[in-house]
Parts: sequence; structure tokens; C-alpha cells
Amino acid sequence: MELSKKTTILFSPDLYRRLTRLAAQRGVSLGQLVREACERQYGLLTEEDRLEAVRELASLDLPVGTPEEMERESVPDAGDMLP
Repeated sequence: MELSKKTTILFSPDLYRRLTRLAAQRGVSLGQLVREACERQYGLLTEEDRLEAVRELASLDLPVGTPEEMERESVPDAGDMLP
């Protein structure tokens, strides 16, 4: 990714401390942490990012029922809704 635009963001000392600590824990720069947060918060992911997320989800080996089974588990019967 080409980084060619620069901006200045002012943080409170406490927020700056917490963000730099989080960035260090994740092994990224503060700038990278902020860029990733903006992309997630505002849905600015690239098509490749979205496709990678789909690939990751598809690779999960989770116990999943049929669509009919999932609907029965998630949609209550009308009688269950009455007092």
C-alpha cells in the first residue's frame, strides 16, 4: 500500500498512551492501528480485504446445521412469544 498523504491527529495524553500500548501489543505502528480502525469503522476495506475475510470464514471448521435447522433454532414459535 502506498502511503502518500499525511495528516495530524491530536490525542489526549491518556488516549495516546492507550493507543500506543495497543499498537505495541499488536506489533504495528500507531499509524497502522489508526488506519485499520478507520477502514473497519467506516467500511473502507478493499475488495481484496473483503475476499480474504470470506476465505477465512470459509476455512473455519464449525458445526453448522442445515438452513432449516438454523431457522428452527433462531426463530421462535409464535406460541413462545405469547405471555
